[in-house]
Amino acid sequence: MAEGARRNLPPLALHVPEPKFRPGDAVDYADFDRGQAGAVGRPPIDAAPDAMRDHAYGLVRVLDDEGAAVGPWDPRLAPERLIAMLRHMALTRAYDDRLYRAQRQGKTSFYMKCTGEEATSIAAAYALDRDDMCFPSYRQQGLLIARGWSLVDMMCQVYSNRSDRLKGRQMPIMYSVKDASFFSISGNLATQYPQAVGFAMASAAKGDTRIAAAWCGEGSTAEGDFHSACTFASVYRAPVILNVINNQWAISSFSGFAGAENTTFAARAIGYGIAGLRVDGNDALAVYAATEWAAERARSNAGPTLIEFFTYRAEGHSTSDDPTKYRSAEENAKWPLGDPIARLKQHLIAIGAWDEERHAAMDKEVAEEVRAAQREAEAQGILADGLLQHPFTTMFEDVFEEMPWHLKEQSQQMIDERKKAGI
Repeated sequence: MAEGARRNLPPLALHVPEPKFRPGDAVDYADFDRGQAGAVGRPPIDAAPDAMRDHAYGLVRVLDDEGAAVGPWDPRLAPERLIAMLRHMALTRAYDDRLYRAQRQGKTSFYMKCTGEEATSIAAAYALDRDDMCFPSYRQQGLLIARGWSLVDMMCQVYSNRSDRLKGRQMPIMYSVKDASFFSISGNLATQYPQAVGFAMASAAKGDTRIAAAWCGEGSTAEGDFHSACTFASVYRAPVILNVINNQWAISSFSGFAGAENTTFAARAIGYGIAGLRVDGNDALAVYAATEWAAERARSNAGPTLIEFFTYRAEGHSTSDDPTKYRSAEENAKWPLGDPIARLKQHLIAIGAWDEERHAAMDKEVAEEVRAAQREAEAQGILADGLLQHPFTTMFEDVFEEMPWHLKEQSQQMIDERKKAGI
């Protein structure tokens, strides 16, 4: 090409995503399109994925602005079941608040709250069978709480104390509870996705009836593991539910860096030939209904479902994060989809099954339950007590059913070296 032939072309440029609101900005959600409650249709359980394209762009909502349950996704749950769900959401929030303070008091090194996202785990847990295998990320403590797991046991793991079943080998909040069908949490993003698909494929290959469900944040959809999992789930029609918690923010970057400016996260299902749903994650009834639909689809061998739960991370990413450095302080209060606990409470009051007095009594009750659990857990020690909670030799245990010779040799070498050093 002749020199200068491209002289009149503009230089190439890259687009760098930028959030709408930064610290100090006034927040205005006037252009936020949340659709109308009850407007999105409920397809047949065996609907072909390509017949559900619109479901990846709309927003499944059940609760309207007055707290009424409307539309085809209304799961029509008994008031008693909804109250139980509400209590577990309140219990999860009380648990988070207490352990957040424990971290600030130096009793543990790290904690992550799920404030504002409780419905995405608790309502989902209610829609799944007790033995369906859950592959959580690090903000799904509500799954364990909804399944009635011991708060004391969970706290002992956070404190890495002498009653920690994991013997201090996991970071705080990275629970592992086989008896609750709750797979070990990993700090590596999206690793649980191919694990969940693999479990679902194995369940199908054995002729079992257990399905799998996985959770990840919207940022994790940029990880290779997410896409590998979607490929296998699609090709083998694995009985799995792939949940994406779009809470708008990673630790310091907003969802645009994972592609939110261009399309929805539910739309990723379309390219893989997977059924995709986009759901109001702060509407407990919508979360329950979508999960129940996807679970029935998986159990009837109609294939996997990818669900984007559209929600908001009300607190910091973790106790190591300061969200005031990168987002407006007004965002949480003005979030158009509200708070999941407040919305379910409003619905129960609207149908005459609840009132402010009972709600206040419930909040006091769950706070006392968490406080009592904390006293019991801390009696077994806290992280600040040092590294004497578990003998050093335990680091070689539980890797194999029977310890092989080379680990026995390494364990003895460690003991000898510590003895020489006077430790």
